[in-house]
Amino acid sequence: MITLYAFRWVPEFAQGYVRDLRVRWALEEAGIAYSERLIGLEEKMSPDYLALQPFGQVPAIEEDGRTLFESGAIVLDIARRSEALMPASGHGRARVEAWVFAALNSVEPVVGQLGEIDIFAAGEEWATARRPAAVEAVANRLDQLESWIGERDHLEGGFSAGDLIMASVLRDLGHTDLVERRPRLRAYLERCLARPAFARALADQLRSFEGHAPAVA
Repeated sequence: MITLYAFRWVPEFAQGYVRDLRVRWALEEAGIAYSERLIGLEEKMSPDYLALQPFGQVPAIEEDGRTLFESGAIVLDIARRSEALMPASGHGRARVEAWVFAALNSVEPVVGQLGEIDIFAAGEEWATARRPAAVEAVANRLDQLESWIGERDHLEGGFSAGDLIMASVLRDLGHTDLVERRPRLRAYLERCLARPAFARALADQLRSFEGHAPAVA
């Protein structure tokens, strides 16, 4: 059975957004059972965990002595086992893989830059000056993505690992109206997040934080 490594607790603003959620979602879509091993924030830089995840991040997985890290790589590994997330072979499989990389390499970096400004550097002089350009970069990517989606329900045929990762990235813009202002993109995201597997994955992640908040001195 797959063991998923995830944090025992994170600050409230990050709960429901830690990237092990992507792996939980993929496992739910694929119908693959897993167990979780929760680690404390102090454990992430321990020698044992760094041997599993070189950067001290989550998620990571372990299965029969085989380990893997990085959410995109893990989701692809799961998708290759399940036609619920990726065609078994051929060009359709390659297209799904391309969309996973597009979400991670073409969309997530600009989304992450805006999140850094709005969440972690709010009010700082450099962030205020940088924000208009960051918003423009995100807006350009969202316009391109919405143009591709057009009348499609999903990126390529039915729901796939590409949609799972893309929706996870777009969800990080929830503190803005950048998705909301684009009706087709908003509808696409709503379709993805309405899936029962996402609801189960989100509930499982949130449940893992219960009772683990650090004591207040």
